[in-house]
Amino acid sequence: MEKRLAILHANCQGDPLARALLASPEFARFFAPKVYLNYAREEIPPVALEACGLFLYQHLGPEWGELASEALLARLPAGTPALCIPNMFFRGPWPLWSGAPGFDYRDGYLDHLLGMGLPGADILHVYLRTPLAAKYDLAALLDETIERERMRQAKTPVAYLDFVLENFRQRPLFHTVNHPSAGLIAHAARGILRQLALAPADEDTLAALATGYEDFFLPIHPQVAEFYGLAYGGADETYPCYGKRRSFAQYAAAYVECRLAGLDDFIGYLQLT
Repeated sequence: MEKRLAILHANCQGDPLARALLASPEFARFFAPKVYLNYAREEIPPVALEACGLFLYQHLGPEWGELASEALLARLPAGTPALCIPNMFFRGPWPLWSGAPGFDYRDGYLDHLLGMGLPGADILHVYLRTPLAAKYDLAALLDETIERERMRQAKTPVAYLDFVLENFRQRPLFHTVNHPSAGLIAHAARGILRQLALAPADEDTLAALATGYEDFFLPIHPQVAEFYGLAYGGADETYPCYGKRRSFAQYAAAYVECRLAGLDDFIGYLQLT
């Protein structure tokens, strides 16, 4: 039996989700998944849309033009099953994360201190020793990311936020704000398969799942870990940083050194130093 094309219009979560879905014998028997990167504005060829037997998509609004979800859904053959899937994002362990462009893994407080023109040693001293809970409303920042994720989850019938909130204090569920762990990807895949009324995934296969992003875990400020009651993220914890393990203090020092050197490629800097 010829397999039907399953298009995943998704971000970096698409590839590991496709592998997790293939852990379902029924999905693997009926579908051949193909991921098109939405954030890269990768075009879906008309011939692919015409051949599509299942359309799985992370919601994109009208500002995306011809790649907007509604625009793509309108181009599918009549009767093609479609499902809006999770687009998971969580700032929980990283409340100081900033999405400002121009530098990888922005930290709002570090950027503020760098903008003051302080020497690197002074920046690190202030950053690591200032009581964060006195400077930032950490509880409100957590509530803010939860509310934003509720709005994001409202677009898909596949629930995941309760799972995150029930478990993120006990174990890491994200490598970075937008890179879910293999465990969370597996959870989302189970929900997608239930919505499609397909056989569940093989749990042994899911247990061995890798996301492809395990080479970097965004280090967590120990004060944040303590405030939120995380079972991980203490001062002595080390994290994978592109081939080298670093403590949070070592990671922060590399951030400051890279910025003071006038370099924009922080990932490259972490890989080389």
